[in-house]
Amino acid sequence: MTLTPLLTAGLETALNQILYRDRGLKAARQRLNGRSLAIELAELKQPLIFIFSDQQVDVLGDWCDTPDCKVKTRLATLRKLRDRQQLTSLIRSGELEVEGDLQVVQQFSALIDLAELDPAEYLAPWIGDIAAQGISQAARRGLQLVRGNLDRKQSYLGQALTEEWRLAPGGLELAWFAEEVDAAARELAALETRLKQLEGK
Repeated sequence: MTLTPLLTAGLETALNQILYRDRGLKAARQRLNGRSLAIELAELKQPLIFIFSDQQVDVLGDWCDTPDCKVKTRLATLRKLRDRQQLTSLIRSGELEVEGDLQVVQQFSALIDLAELDPAEYLAPWIGDIAAQGISQAARRGLQLVRGNLDRKQSYLGQALTEEWRLAPGGLELAWFAEEVDAAARELAALETRLKQLEGK
């Protein structure tokens, strides 16, 4: 997928709304002032470059300078950046590759973590507080239902594979098989020892 100016402009507008509207985030924003961060996603052909200033963040698809920090990851891992506690474990596991100043990605993660992502706040100016709150709560409940439904279906599929269709072994069967393999290996080692003893005579 190639980045288009429309995509980068949409992302820039959304980030400026979320990160630069709240006065409570000023201290966290100032730590990133004048810094640049490039995020290379496996799913995109070109990196996303974030250039932070006092008033806004600019999002570019192409930039000639070298960024202060470059991060290589996948789209699925990107949402985990909201939890700054996970940053170290993501780097250790290899889900996140960081080149350059690690502090930039740490400060960006902290800023996103502190940001309030409440849809009601953004809908309120257009449809009113009560309607926005109602829509936000309904969307949250809908997401919980979908997640619960997916978890239930995943559990059913796991049970069907191991119990009904017998396509995959159950936990006890795996443990039994592992024990049998270990026993066979021990018997083979004992047989080899006896053969060596007989050859020695």
